[in-house]
Amino acid sequence: MFLAIFTTNFSDDNKQNLLKELNNFQPGNSDVNPLRILLYGPVGAGKSSFINSVDSALQGRIKNRALADSASGKSFTLETKEYELKMEETTLLPFTLIDTKGIEEDPGNGMKIDDIIRTGHIKNKPNIPKNEKNKTPLQDQIHCLVAVLPANTISLMVDDVIRQMREVRLIARDMDIPQVIIMTKVDEACPQVKYNIRSVNDSKKIEEQVEQCFSRLGVPMSYIYPIKNYHKEQINNTEMDILILQAMLNIVNFANDYVKDQMDKK
Repeated sequence: MFLAIFTTNFSDDNKQNLLKELNNFQPGNSDVNPLRILLYGPVGAGKSSFINSVDSALQGRIKNRALADSASGKSFTLETKEYELKMEETTLLPFTLIDTKGIEEDPGNGMKIDDIIRTGHIKNKPNIPKNEKNKTPLQDQIHCLVAVLPANTISLMVDDVIRQMREVRLIARDMDIPQVIIMTKVDEACPQVKYNIRSVNDSKKIEEQVEQCFSRLGVPMSYIYPIKNYHKEQINNTEMDILILQAMLNIVNFANDYVKDQMDKK
């Protein structure tokens, strides 16, 4: 069983250790701060909710800076926006999350494929020509690409949305940008997990959804992180926080590896 290797320590001590690692984290190059992490995915997958969930886990109270809505079937996020993250109200962390408009079945309605990478990869310069994209300073580039997919509807996603997401992956691959998947809504995909979030480690249903992510999008299973976003909760949940913080720490480390690799090439 794949998820046997996806083990999680759900103790409060582990949560405090994850918070400490993220709080003490410093990019591998002092000239690159913050590390920039770009989120993309279909409408309603939970990109904005993931930003709020990371924010909530870091600060220990429910946060709602990135407005989220999945009722309309259309993207609620209308423009690319970068969010700074804090452990305390005055302490900025050296990494940010970038929200994007959702991908829709009709490419004319959702986020355009080129724009997903280009508007994030070249900070504040969305109209720069493609052949100029690699000339932008490293600190203004995207340092990790995160696909956000809903565990409860992965198998139902239309092929055209998957095709668009794979196109984004190929663009990022050609730019050597590391890629991971945040798999949201695990509680809606598995009744066992809805009852007890800790069972995400050994849920056969969640394992099947991880395999679906791998087969449809191609991201290796070891880079797929099942989580539950904050949605209706009014106070923090330790188990949810740990899954979110564990995923976030891995993403930050991958982004940092990319930055160090790019500097080594120079």
